[in-house]
Amino acid sequence: MAWSPKASLRSYSRLKIALGTLMALAALVLLVQFWFFCKVVWYSMQAPGSTPIMRSAMAELRETRPDAKLNYQWVDYDRISPSLKRAVVASEDALFMQHRGVEWDAIRNAWEHNRQLAARLQAAEESGTTVRGVMRGGSTITQQLAKNLFLSNSRSYFRKGQELIITWMIEHVMTKQRILELYLNVAEWGEGVFGAQAAARHYFDTDAARLGTRQAAQLAVMLPNPRFYDAKGVTRYLNSRTNTVMARMRHAHIP
Repeated sequence: MAWSPKASLRSYSRLKIALGTLMALAALVLLVQFWFFCKVVWYSMQAPGSTPIMRSAMAELRETRPDAKLNYQWVDYDRISPSLKRAVVASEDALFMQHRGVEWDAIRNAWEHNRQLAARLQAAEESGTTVRGVMRGGSTITQQLAKNLFLSNSRSYFRKGQELIITWMIEHVMTKQRILELYLNVAEWGEGVFGAQAAARHYFDTDAARLGTRQAAQLAVMLPNPRFYDAKGVTRYLNSRTNTVMARMRHAHIP
């Protein structure tokens, strides 16, 4: 086949377009990461007024109640009960003070557990039987903060990847005390209820600084599924798990 200058030129043009597109996408990705980094630096010094998850919850509430408002009030670290800090670390992330943001073994164990549970649930559905089990997250407090501050409750590999990048940023910019302070203030504790102060008021009619040991442990246990417990109240599992967390609290290390 004879060489054609026009064909060669068209091939070169397509290559230039492809490379240009890849460079533009790479620049966009870097720009997005730079924006996240700037926000991480900002939140290391300033309290968030709201988060994407808060705004999503507000939109859901206003579908049925146009005048609905979120129950959210920032409180500084020293105005949060040490019992709640210990309870959350004991329940959610026992190695919070030791790791650098990610517990890879916990992620692998959670993935294997969830894979096996999904297989059992599918088999039970096909056979008409019942299987009980709870999906595990495997996320550290820092990872949960990254999701709560910047992302959403959706599940995807893309979101998880972005969560890990933000987690790395948070751990390299913020102190452990600031990470825990932010987490306790933006965590969801019920329908429209965000943060330790709102949770303490909503469930126990007290301030976050005055939470007792059992109250703190109960709030910590509610974190993985707060809207369920907000609607159902104190269940047998909640009581049992609360007792377990109370026993672990004395061994929890906090900033």
